[in-house]
Amino acid sequence: MKQSQLFTHTLKELPKDETSYNAQVLLRAGFIDKVAAGVYSFLPLGWRVMEKIRQIIREEMQSIGGQEINLPTLAPKENWQKTGRWESLDILFKIAASDKKEYALNPTHEEVVTPLAGKFINSYRELPFAVFQIQTKFRNEKRAKAGLLRGREFTMKDLYSFHADQVDLDRYYEQVIQAYVRIFNRVGLGDNTYLTFAAGGSFSKYSHEFQTLTAAGEDLIYICDKCHLAVNQEIIAEQSVCPQCGDKDWRKEKAVEVGNIFKLGTKYSDAFALSYSDKNGVKQPVVMGCYGLGLSRIMGTVVEVCHDERGIIWPQSIAPFRVHLLSLKANEEAEKIYQKLGQDGIEVLYDDRDVSAGEKFAEADLIGCPYRLVISQKTLIQNGVEIKRRVSQETEIIKFNHITAYVQ
Repeated sequence: MKQSQLFTHTLKELPKDETSYNAQVLLRAGFIDKVAAGVYSFLPLGWRVMEKIRQIIREEMQSIGGQEINLPTLAPKENWQKTGRWESLDILFKIAASDKKEYALNPTHEEVVTPLAGKFINSYRELPFAVFQIQTKFRNEKRAKAGLLRGREFTMKDLYSFHADQVDLDRYYEQVIQAYVRIFNRVGLGDNTYLTFAAGGSFSKYSHEFQTLTAAGEDLIYICDKCHLAVNQEIIAEQSVCPQCGDKDWRKEKAVEVGNIFKLGTKYSDAFALSYSDKNGVKQPVVMGCYGLGLSRIMGTVVEVCHDERGIIWPQSIAPFRVHLLSLKANEEAEKIYQKLGQDGIEVLYDDRDVSAGEKFAEADLIGCPYRLVISQKTLIQNGVEIKRRVSQETEIIKFNHITAYVQ
C-alpha cells in the first residue's frame, strides 16, 4: 500500500482524557480512532493487525477441533433470566425493542449457545464437540479506561465445548491450554504470559487466566519461575504455594488478563435442560467448558509490551506490513522495489509522500513495521537500499536482489 493513498494519517494531538500508552500510540499512529470511552474504530493499519491476530486464533482453535460459527449480538431477556444473570450481571447492556421486548447486548454467549446445542444433542454419540466464534462483545464497564485493555465494545474469541462427562472435559481443557500457549507465542507475548490460577466462582474451585506482565496491568499475580505458572492475588491466601511444584518462592508482578478458561460443569446445561441419552438410555446433563480470548485486548497488550520511546515494535507475525519502504526522493527504483516485493508476497507500506526525511523516519518508528528500507541518492550510488530492523539501531546497505531474502 502506498502511504499517500491512506485516508488516515498520524496525529499531533490526542484526546485529553486518553492516558493509557496503548491508546495514545495507536491513536497517534493512525491504527484506531476513539468514538467514546471504551469504544474505538479500527482504521486500515489497525484492522490489518486485528485480522492477523484473528487468523492465528482461528488456526489454533480449528487445530483442536473447534467449528467456527457466528451467534447473534442480541439475546432475549428470557434466556438471561433462565440463568439468573439478567439481574445479577452488572455489566449487561439492556435494550428495549419497538415491540417492548427486552434484549441483552451479549457480553458472552452461554445463554445463546447452550439452547442452540440442545437442538442437536440427543445421544452420547453426538458428543463431544466444540464451537467458537470471533465476534464483537459489549460490557457496560463502569471504568472504561486503559485504551484497548478495558473497553465497552471489543472483539473476543469465545469457544464452548460440550462433553458427556468430567473426564472428557478435563482432557479437552488441557488441549485448550496448549492451544492458548501456542497463540501467545505466535503473537509475540509468550515469554511474558503466564497460566494463572484464579477464583473459580460457582463453576469449580479454580478457573485459569492467561496474564501478561505489563506495568499497565490492573491485576497482581504471584509467579513461580520454576514452573512458569502464576496465582492471582485474589486466591493467594488459599493457594500459598505453587500448585505444580509446591515452591513458595513467589515473584509479584502487575499483569493484564488476556484470556480466561472455565470448567462450567452443568451450570448452563441445567438452566436450559441440555441433556443426552447415555449408552443405557439414561438421560444425563451435558458437561460444558468455555474459553475466552480478547483480540483487541491482545493488540493493546502487545503495544504495551513491545515498544520503545519512538513508538511500536510489532512482532513480525501480526505487523500491519512486513516492510516500511521510504523513498527520500522520488525515483523509479523505489517503485520497482515496491512492485517486486509485492510480487514476492512481501507486504509493504510504501512512503511515497512528498514530506521531509525526518518526518518519514519518525513515522516509520511510530508505526513500527519490522523492517525499514530507505532509498536515497546515497544508496542508489551503491546499487542498494539501507535496511534496518525495528528492534535494532544498526543499519546496513544491501543489494537490490537480496532484499526479498533478507526480509522473509
